[in-house]
Formats: sequence, C-alpha cells, structure tokens
Amino acid sequence: MNVKIITTCIALSALMLTACGPSAKEIEEALKKDRARNITLPKNDYHYKVTKDYIEDEPDADYLHASEAAHEAFRDIKFAVRIHWGIYSIWEMNGESWGFLNLSDVRKAEYNELYKTFNPTGFDANEWMDLFRRAGIQCMAFTTKHHEGFSMYDTKTQVVQRADYIDSLNPIEQCHLAYSIMETPFKRDVVKELCDAAHERNIKIDLYFSHPDWYDADFRPYNGHPLTTLSVKTNTAMYGNDIHFDSTKIMTEERMPEETARMVKRHREQLCELLTNYGKIDMICLDQWLGQDVWEETKKTVKMMRKLQPDVMLRCRGIGNYGDYYTPEQFVPESKENTNMPWMTIYPLGRSFSYDRDSAHYRGAGWIIRNLIDAVAKGGSFMVGIGPNGTGKFHPTAVAQLEETGRWLDLNGEGIFNSSPCEVWKDGKTRFTQTKDHKYVYAFVDTLKAEITIAAVTPKENSKVRMLGYEKDIEWMYTDTGITLTLPSELLENRPCKYAWAFKFEVGNQKSHI
Repeated sequence: MNVKIITTCIALSALMLTACGPSAKEIEEALKKDRARNITLPKNDYHYKVTKDYIEDEPDADYLHASEAAHEAFRDIKFAVRIHWGIYSIWEMNGESWGFLNLSDVRKAEYNELYKTFNPTGFDANEWMDLFRRAGIQCMAFTTKHHEGFSMYDTKTQVVQRADYIDSLNPIEQCHLAYSIMETPFKRDVVKELCDAAHERNIKIDLYFSHPDWYDADFRPYNGHPLTTLSVKTNTAMYGNDIHFDSTKIMTEERMPEETARMVKRHREQLCELLTNYGKIDMICLDQWLGQDVWEETKKTVKMMRKLQPDVMLRCRGIGNYGDYYTPEQFVPESKENTNMPWMTIYPLGRSFSYDRDSAHYRGAGWIIRNLIDAVAKGGSFMVGIGPNGTGKFHPTAVAQLEETGRWLDLNGEGIFNSSPCEVWKDGKTRFTQTKDHKYVYAFVDTLKAEITIAAVTPKENSKVRMLGYEKDIEWMYTDTGITLTLPSELLENRPCKYAWAFKFEVGNQKSHI
C-alpha cells in the first residue's frame, strides 16, 4: 500500500503540472512576484530560532508560496477553533500527548495499548460544526496526528518498528500496524467526518500534523522521542537548537539509512493522504520539526504538498520561510507585527489544548472576546483551543463560553469579520478596526460610562456615530482631546452585551484617519 500511495501522489502532482500547467514565462513572473511579497518569519519566532541554522531564509528559486488570494482568505479568518483530540483524552492527560513523556516505562507501554479500547461513541461531527457555527467560528483546526503518533484518520501507512518499554535489552520491537483510529473499536475516519461536515457548512479546514512521531522508532531521536541516540549528545545542532541529550531516555543504536528512508517516506505519504483524501484543505498546521540531516527530503515533501494543493496555507513550523503563516502560542503579540507573513494566535480556553474536566479552568467568553479584538486590531486572527473527552464530548462550560462568544459576535461581528487593521490600532485600552474600503472605523471600548473620550478617531463632519447592537444615534462632539461620546441613561441601564462595546464611525474614504 505504501508504494501505491506515494506513486499516486507523484502521479497527481505530475498531472497537475502537465494538464493545465503554466508556461515557463508565467512561472518566472509568478516566482518574481512571490519573492517581492517578502513572506518571512519574524526573527524572534521560537520555531524560526530553533531551525534557522539549517533552514535557509530564502526559499529555493523554484518554490512558490500559496497565492495572494489564499493569503487574503487566511487574513479574512478572524476567529477559529483548535481541537486537540486523541487517545490521550481517555486518560484526560493535561497538555495533549506531551504528558506521555512524563510517564513511567510501564505506563508508556500501557498507553500504547489504549487504542484497543478507544470507542468515542459520543462523537458527532455535525454536532461539533453546529456548535462552531453558533460560536461564529470560521475555521476548524483538528489534530490528525499528535506527537505520540496515533493517527485520527484512515492512514494506509504502516509502522514497522516501535519502542518496547518493558524489554530493556531489546528496546525496539517489530510491528505491523497503522496505529490509527481504524484499528480501534470505533473504526470510523474522524477526519473525513469532520471535513465533510465543515465543507457542508462553509467552515474552513486546518489539519494539524506533527512532524515527529514518538510511536514509530524510525523517527528517533527527533523532538523528544523516548528513544534517543548518542548523536544527540555529539551533534545537537542536527536536531534543532532546542533538543538536548537526556540520559534518562532509552538509548538505542543510531538510525540506519534504511530506517531514515522509511521515516521520510511515511512522513511524506501521510501528508499526501491528508491532501488527497479529504477535498479542499485550507491549511496544514505543521508542528515541531525534524532535523538538518533530512531537511532536503523534508523540503521535497513541502514541494509535493504545494503541487497537490497549490493554495493550501502551510504553517511555518519545521519549514521556516517555506511556510505561509505562523502562530504565536498562548500570547497575542504586543504590537502589530513587522512582517508580511500572516499570523494567528493560538490559545487554549482551559489549561491546555486538550480536555480539561475542571470548569474553573475555562477562561470565559470575556477572555475570548478581548483576545479576539486585540489580535484582529493588530492585523492577526485568534484561534481558541478546546478538546473533547474520551467519549467525544466537549465540557459544558467550554460549550457555554463559545456560545456566549457567538452571541457577542451576532451583535459586534461587523467590526471583526471582513475588517482590516488601522494604522493606529489602539488608544489606551480602546482597540480599532476598519472596513476594507476605509470608510468606517470601529472603536472597541472595555468600559461604558456617561461620557467616553476617544482621541484617535476623526469622524466625518456631521456623520452619525452608532453603537453596534443599539439602534439610536450616539451624540458626539469634537473636543481638545479628541471626540466625546455622550451615552444616554437607557443605554447604560440596558447594555446590548456584557463585554467590549463597539462604536462605528464614518471617516470618509481615505486610508488613514487614526
């Protein structure tokens, strides 16, 4: 099956190039235009820093990013959701599969057998998507495979050797399985069901995929793999600047060339499957990285992905400036970013991106809304992270907070969706967005009182000022410190929402008014 899959990928790529491929001149012009777009990561991005010693800043001369239209469509996604779900949800492990590394060898062995009992009969893709629609979510990201190696979709690839945590003398054992959802009692392709439901509702699709794989021994010793080798100690730079030798891990022989070839092949085939079996995919959310020793092969995989779906947006992790977007994690950048590469903040609603049973840990709709406004005002997007439990159900508190956010967006989404950032994006705690034609500016304030002064906005003379969710005009006047809004008592006593009130100003058809 492996040979068939990769052959199909290569054939599809060739077909795309020959059947309707552009001329040499068109390719040359496209490449020139792509370079002029200057799609580069900020130098302080964590995943840029750990791989910058072997991933070149300037992509190969024959490489094209996703089109400008695809980048613009990405920027139009303002609010998204990230779902981390896997067999780690059975044990409700905090931190997705990262908790696997802290388990004893006995518990690791037990974990690797959990798939035999995974039967999430509460999972309903349509129910999930209907929730996301109510929440105002435009894009869904889903973990097809996290670091511990379990595939949540019908992969035809096979793992042929894995760690044996019980036999210390022979730490690698032979096996022959996909290690996927299709080998569980559930036997349903979760990714297919989610993609089908998302396509039906016009929700964009972002498929998360981990470069490293801790189940497959061929992937040792990349990115925290429980199986390590002496080369990590003697040549740390090969594996990225954040990888260090750990003597507590299981020591094995160095990876042989045939093992490396199998790893590269399986990694490539799985990404091929995701881009050929589930219709249009808007984003591939790559995570972590492999190493310098296989970078040239990884680059070939990236180029294959680009041929399969030219406009798929690729997250930059592990591929540097070959990526199309990056994701500040658990923070919104302090200011507007000085890069042309689009960004989307990813932030868990609970303690981590996976299921959290404690309702007290969920941060609330107000927290989502404040971060959403802040990110959008700075030209980015906001992706909130939640995870279902082992049965496939989200925590009721997470559901309630998403639905409350959706009700806020029903009133205020006009200032979020299809907006663009203003040149001056803040005035104290007030955040600004504007319509793409620059005719209207939206000011989001976090406190309502009888008089509100905003210094940065210059409304069009004699124009109306409105609060989203309130039908009457708001009185306003020019002052020495900006403009002052006078709010009626009926509005203060009957506020249309609980958080972040938006005022809409007509400012004319110029590019910069604030």
